[in-house]
Amino acid sequence: MRPSRMRLSRLVATSTGLAMALGVWAAPGPLGSALAQNPAGSPAGSPADSSAGTPAQPQPPAPAQAPAPAPTTTQAPAPAPAQASPQAAPAPAPAQDSETADDVAPPATGGEVFGEEVTLPERTIVAFSGTATWDKAFDSIKTGLKAVNDYLKKENISATGPAMTIYTSTDDSGFNFKVGVPVAQAPSTPPQVDLSVGPSPSGKALKYVHRGSYDSMDTTYEAITNQLDDKDIDAQDSFVEVYDTDPLTTPEDELLIEVFVPLK
Repeated sequence: MRPSRMRLSRLVATSTGLAMALGVWAAPGPLGSALAQNPAGSPAGSPADSSAGTPAQPQPPAPAQAPAPAPTTTQAPAPAPAQASPQAAPAPAPAQDSETADDVAPPATGGEVFGEEVTLPERTIVAFSGTATWDKAFDSIKTGLKAVNDYLKKENISATGPAMTIYTSTDDSGFNFKVGVPVAQAPSTPPQVDLSVGPSPSGKALKYVHRGSYDSMDTTYEAITNQLDDKDIDAQDSFVEVYDTDPLTTPEDELLIEVFVPLK
């Protein structure tokens, strides 16, 4: 838009200079025509007319009118300020820079690729199934994880990887989830009613990394959503969080969480 505005300004400036030039030459027009008529009338007129025309003839000299073009030279610079003002328009440039800065949606990471395509291996997990509201999300996840850890400790079963949460469905008020721990094989003793044993999600997925508190993950998930929309990626409705730091013992602002979005 800026080049168009500058061209428009130049056009206006040129039109203004042309109008001013026309205005200057329009005034001498009648005088010029009158002077043209006087010479023509003096030969055909009477002596009285010629005597009257005699004083009129000294006036035709163009010197008195010749200065008239001079204002055109003095007025011609007037368009220059009009051209200078559009060139001062580079003010919009900072706005473009700020928009570019705003486009950097992904949160700060440790150099990981934001949205790296990976393959999730299938793992056997012992999991707690539950429902939670968003304002109690992290507390509900930790409660379920404690139940799983208590069961593994009781059965003397070792974990073979970090804990994970599988979000099976979500809405504006809350979500359904499974929080589980991978184990080498299904335990021989069936778990309690609120626990289950089964496979974790597997297959192709996009990997994201979040550093910081659970509450601040809104920024990460919004960036993930934006990337999926921008690239028109067809993803499954569920997603998985893998806790590289223990959510039960790590200060919340020091959490390191991998988010996996399974692809269709």
